Amino acid sequence: MTDVTAAELAARLEEEALILLDVRGLAEYTGALGATCDPRQGHIPGARHVDVTALFGLSPDGVRSLVGAEPGAEVIAYCHSGNRSALAVEMLRAAGYAARNYPGSWHEWSRDPALPAEP
Repeated sequence: MTDVTAAELAARLEEEALILLDVRGLAEYTGALGATCDPRQGHIPGARHVDVTALFGLSPDGVRSLVGAEPGAEVIAYCHSGNRSALAVEMLRAAGYAARNYPGSWHEWSRDPALPAEP
């Protein structure tokens, strides 16, 4: 599967079947803490929060329980720079999801004022 671009993700934010997963820490997700290189803090609208570390050591059933979606669902994961989300994608795929990474992640998204963000 190919990685996701900002343009594709922006065009698909309203799709109900798409699960967008922010795998950063909770403080990053809420905008309380973030990288100083990012002009905005917060998360992409509609993103669910599951810290990537919560996925470590879980069985596929445990991952599915945490994500809350049926196997086969499309999941796009992002973090700050695409590294943590790449790890998450591997665990999500092992749990039966059609998972893809958004490698630009928040680092890219936060730089474009035309893209929506939530605190």
